[in-house]
Amino acid sequence: MLIDTHCHLDFPEFDADREEVVAEAAAAGVAYIVNVSSSVTGARRALEVAARFPGVFAVVGVHPHEADAVSGADLREIGRLAAGEKVVAVGETGLDYFRNLASPRNQQRIFRSQIEIALERGLPLVVHCRQAQDDTLKILKEYPSVKTLIHCFSGDHIFLSECLARGYYCSFTCNVTYKKAGDIRSYAAAVPMERLMLETDAPYLPPEGFRGKRNVPAWVRYAAETVASVKGAAFERICEATTLNAKNFFGIE
Repeated sequence: MLIDTHCHLDFPEFDADREEVVAEAAAAGVAYIVNVSSSVTGARRALEVAARFPGVFAVVGVHPHEADAVSGADLREIGRLAAGEKVVAVGETGLDYFRNLASPRNQQRIFRSQIEIALERGLPLVVHCRQAQDDTLKILKEYPSVKTLIHCFSGDHIFLSECLARGYYCSFTCNVTYKKAGDIRSYAAAVPMERLMLETDAPYLPPEGFRGKRNVPAWVRYAAETVASVKGAAFERICEATTLNAKNFFGIE
């Protein structure tokens, strides 16, 4: 059994065949899917998708790319939605200084606001960090009690060491399968079993051999196979450990 801990089933790329995609995942042994929103509208859609499918759960939040347009009313709406049935975390929130689609100041503002929502609701936090390691760690340090998952892990070994020292979980996508992703594989190899999770980030980042196609939750097994290889562990052991970690982190029974 596997859990895809991060995908975007609410995106329009899945409008034509969402039911088939969820059924395909179940047939491939993906027992649960965590659907992560990136906007207020997406958060509402994530709740609708989770309500339709027993094995799908929702994460509500606003992506750092959207930070310049986020109002106080939007953040209050995220707080309201976070109380919804089948909501298992707040996110994805965080910082992205790679594309800089929003000002760092606004990104930091809504990051802190969503951490506070997570704490108020007693929910864990799903964090996006791209070329913003120092500020991400600085802000998270202000909230030591929030349970944290660094999604689609990238960065360097210094960032990884600090995340692990603080007890954060680290999740790896299907980009771990890419021929030139040696650094990412080395990070995956270094994460202890009890802090490891897997995801697809579908429809993005399809595995090697499927690049250019839409990624789907069923393909999380390719990430699992690669992580098993670099950790020198049985595929079944990776499935067992990452599933248990995801259940514990998100509170999935």
